Amino acid sequence: MSDIRPQLAGHLLVECLVAQGVTHAFGVPGESFLAVLDGFHAYPQLRFIINRQEGGASFMAEAQGKLTGRPGVCFVTRGPGATNASIGVHTAFQDSTPMVLFVGDVAGDQRDREAFQEIEYTSFFGPSTKGMAKRVERIDDADRIPEYVARAFATAMNGRPGPVVLALPEDMLTRTTTARPLPRVEPVQAWSDPGSLRELREMLLQSRKPFVIAGGGGWTPQAAQALQRFAENWNLPVGNAFRFQDTFDNHHPLYAGDVGIAPNPKLAARIRESDLILAIGPRLGEMTTSGYTLLQAPKPRQKLVHIHASAEELNRVYQADLAIVATMNAAARSLEVLAAPPDLPWNDWTEAAHADYEANLVAQPLPGDIDMPAIVAVMKKHLPEDAVHTNGAGNFASWVHRFFKHHGLAKGHKTQLAPTSGAMGYGVPAGIAANLLTGRTVLTMAGDGDFLMNGQELATAVQHGGRSIIVLLNNGMYGTIRMHQEREYPAHVSGTGLANPDFVALARAYGYEAARITRTEEFEPQLIAALERKQGTLIEVMIDPELITTRTSLSAIRAAASKK
Repeated sequence: MSDIRPQLAGHLLVECLVAQGVTHAFGVPGESFLAVLDGFHAYPQLRFIINRQEGGASFMAEAQGKLTGRPGVCFVTRGPGATNASIGVHTAFQDSTPMVLFVGDVAGDQRDREAFQEIEYTSFFGPSTKGMAKRVERIDDADRIPEYVARAFATAMNGRPGPVVLALPEDMLTRTTTARPLPRVEPVQAWSDPGSLRELREMLLQSRKPFVIAGGGGWTPQAAQALQRFAENWNLPVGNAFRFQDTFDNHHPLYAGDVGIAPNPKLAARIRESDLILAIGPRLGEMTTSGYTLLQAPKPRQKLVHIHASAEELNRVYQADLAIVATMNAAARSLEVLAAPPDLPWNDWTEAAHADYEANLVAQPLPGDIDMPAIVAVMKKHLPEDAVHTNGAGNFASWVHRFFKHHGLAKGHKTQLAPTSGAMGYGVPAGIAANLLTGRTVLTMAGDGDFLMNGQELATAVQHGGRSIIVLLNNGMYGTIRMHQEREYPAHVSGTGLANPDFVALARAYGYEAARITRTEEFEPQLIAALERKQGTLIEVMIDPELITTRTSLSAIRAAASKK
């Protein structure tokens, strides 16, 4: 006879997460999964972080997936909880981040009646290349919880990483079961085909102007270090894909810059001029390709070697001259052993690429009393090398994207958490999650509009002992949209002005320390103080609305548009 005692299915679910190595789960409680909440009480080694809104919770889980390489975990209730959380699922999908969202669902005997808050999750999250999740399933049998959880983790990590959604009927969670967790799931490594590696080497030998674009999900410190050795062996210029700027060390003499929104014009020209692009990891989306112009779709002018963990991603948008299915660990380790010839014809090309990057760090004069490149320089001066940098979406992020240098994964740590999906409100919750998970110093760059989308998660940080430093750039408007508005409808301001609260008072009300600065020289002492104190800090930086991008002013954009 078995001596295994039956337990509630909700408790078994938590035990299965513990077996998968999960230490933190994020979420907003709901009556639909009370048995799971009770399971957190029964298994205290898994810490449940109570959020203030499901969007913030799902962003925290997405950040967890980015940092750990294993699925971030989020729990929400049905209907409004799931729809609020969908922003984090969409971000995880576009960013190729492993994540599992658990949704408390209506009871099985009430399904398909439009019961209270009922949603059909397969239709809503739509697993497909145009959907939000890799897999969407409902667990109707308590005895199969271990199977569904293990499959969710495997699906989230294997191939192109991404989110999985599991619906949990309320009545299923309260049943008893003697099922036991399955063993911890590890991602499968897909190795490069030896014949393709030989072909890649021949393509390199025939090239005169090669360029590497690295990024996407699935990178580890070991993979980043192997990529660096490959680049060094072949003296290749390397650019990091949009918001994966910690994939290759920005201090390295082979680094050529970030291939993201409005890249260095000389970098964009160099990619167009290249005769061979090695895309290692990125899916080559709209932002990395500048609207599919740096590489023409569907057939680039340059020869293209595309290495990706998912066969479905290869040749989906771009027809590659050579497509290789491989995970980043396997791909980078395969590439580093490719023998390079003693003499390479592109040494000057590579040196010039790095020189262009360094020249792009020199800022042009812009209006206002705040010198943002100087602010970023102070951050670089005082922040620890392993500090985590987070941001949401908006023009404010371009200051750190252009001027901050990451050592990143090659030095052993992921240091950038940012949404390639362009989701506003990501930076604050992602930063709090990063601190709770790692204990490392976290700096979040936020805009005023961006902050107000999830600023309530400061309450989550204070409740759970989290600490982040938030640099809030306040220009009183949705700056990115205002920039586009001035380009398309100059001097017609509509829907972009903001009446903001007192951010210093608001942060203090949540339990953060806070300060407001209006001049550049005020920033350094405030950052030093923030680094020394045990509680989180918000530093509000009052920005001239004219300071709209790292390269031009709002008036200049308006004037140029008026001449058209």
